[in-house]
Amino acid sequence: MTQKMNRDSLALARETWRTLEPYHGAVYFSPEAAGRYDELGADARTGYFASRSAALGAASADLVIATFYNFNPQLVRRAIPAAWGVATPQQFAAARLAGIDATLRRILGAEVSSPAMARAAELARTAAEVTVDHPQGRPLFAAHAALPWPSAPHLVLWHAQTLLREFRGDGHVGALLTAGLSGIEALVTHAAAGDVDAGVLRDSRAWTPQQWGQAVQSLRERGWLDDGPQPALTEEGARRRAEIEHTTDRLAALPYLTLGPTACVELCSLVRPFSLAVAKELMPWAVGRLSGGSA
Repeated sequence: MTQKMNRDSLALARETWRTLEPYHGAVYFSPEAAGRYDELGADARTGYFASRSAALGAASADLVIATFYNFNPQLVRRAIPAAWGVATPQQFAAARLAGIDATLRRILGAEVSSPAMARAAELARTAAEVTVDHPQGRPLFAAHAALPWPSAPHLVLWHAQTLLREFRGDGHVGALLTAGLSGIEALVTHAAAGDVDAGVLRDSRAWTPQQWGQAVQSLRERGWLDDGPQPALTEEGARRRAEIEHTTDRLAALPYLTLGPTACVELCSLVRPFSLAVAKELMPWAVGRLSGGSA
């Protein structure tokens, strides 16, 4: 029986996603994955775009721009479609999986074969498989859902979270579009909410200071941002941003509601040490979200 959607169940669903997300996100900072892309003849940035979009096949730059949403299109066009002349989508997908396999084995050691890992993989796969019958409007998720499941428990857990985060991500793009935010404007409001430094978001997505400033000015004119030197959300902006997050949570809730609160709490408890270990090694900024959290 699927749990009823309410504020508490949505909060638990969001907490479960946040707890598992560093376990998936490790692939984007993995030196082993970057090494596999290098072996194919691609730098780390090209490897990121090619390996994450590989499930779509030899995607065009426009398709990657559409589905990834908040990157400067010029950055994407420098990588795609040139990547497909370096290696096939299947080779990039295999390199990605081999890279995260090596990373998780290095950081977690014997834990990759532990009973806790096996149980976490079982629960996460149960949640992820709920989403497979709901691909409508979620192109990046649907592409990944068509990939074969790996067999090793630590990779089952990683693939399950890959599906869950792309399921959520596609819904988030829909919420941003409905709110009238472009990719760069979505980043600006994210920074203004105080979650991530503006410079990090701007530079990692290759937006210029001029482009960032134009987005800030547009959002000020629409009442989302104040006039301070470090733009912050106005009351209206905070309300609109909260609506986006709530919509995203609702659109992403199905697998966690189906799994149920007891299993979600168990899954968080099992995966938190794994996520902490990879975050400490590769994503230290994410540690604070995990250390004191409870599901």
